[in-house]
Amino acid sequence: MSTPTARPGTERQGAPAAGAPLRVAVIDTDSGFLQVLTKRLDRLGWEHRTLASPVPPEEIVAMRLSALVVDLAILGPQAWDYLERLAATLPGLGIVVCTGRSSVAQRVRGLRSGADDWLTKPCHPEELIARVEAVARRRRRAETRQDAEPVSAGELEIRADRFQAFVGDRSLDLTRREFELLELLAGAQGRVLEREEIYQRIWGYAMARGDRSVDVFVRKLRQKLEKASPQWRYIHTHFGVGYRFAAEPGADFEVPDALPADVAPAAPAPEPAEGSTLPA
Repeated sequence: MSTPTARPGTERQGAPAAGAPLRVAVIDTDSGFLQVLTKRLDRLGWEHRTLASPVPPEEIVAMRLSALVVDLAILGPQAWDYLERLAATLPGLGIVVCTGRSSVAQRVRGLRSGADDWLTKPCHPEELIARVEAVARRRRRAETRQDAEPVSAGELEIRADRFQAFVGDRSLDLTRREFELLELLAGAQGRVLEREEIYQRIWGYAMARGDRSVDVFVRKLRQKLEKASPQWRYIHTHFGVGYRFAAEPGADFEVPDALPADVAPAAPAPEPAEGSTLPA
């Protein structure tokens, strides 16, 4: 059995460590909402500050933020230009818009102008916090991916910088979600990942009871891996727990006695949308 290997020293210097408190700024003037939100952020141990009006992007740079939450309603006509300038000046900053009622056209414009997510007020602070966490997590993965060395296991080579996996010189036809799943499992270095953890880290939300999305995507990914590299088995099921990645020689496509059979096929569940779900 072999676990995936990569050259040491591939982490981006200065990047926040996983699980470290986030540094967040909130541009908002809703006193009631801010009071509840700041209490929750204090309990989480996050570093945060409230801004009653937009500040130049250069000042945002100096704050070294993980994410920015902004109510576009207080920005007035300059809202779209401000979003674009922020996104251009701080490409690594996660931007979450949390504002009042809006049209589909406005939400689409905001997301295309540089926002990573959009949440409509009134909303629960816990949902906003979860979305900020998801945005910051995606940003960290993107930054780490730029400098990541190839990961090799069996016949498989995973190239995070290209968002591709190869067997020999042949690229596997993986969707973005399937690649993120492969990258996550391989990065666990042989550790079993629970289904709930996989869902939270890939989809960015808590897994609903009875949701089989993880099982469905693992089955699709496993089929593609075994088709491209039939002499090896890569993803192993731990019943009632989750999945483990390790390159192990196959045995005529049969599951070794020491490993349980895979989960029974399930009807594909609707894939949760990335980022904000636009209301009708």
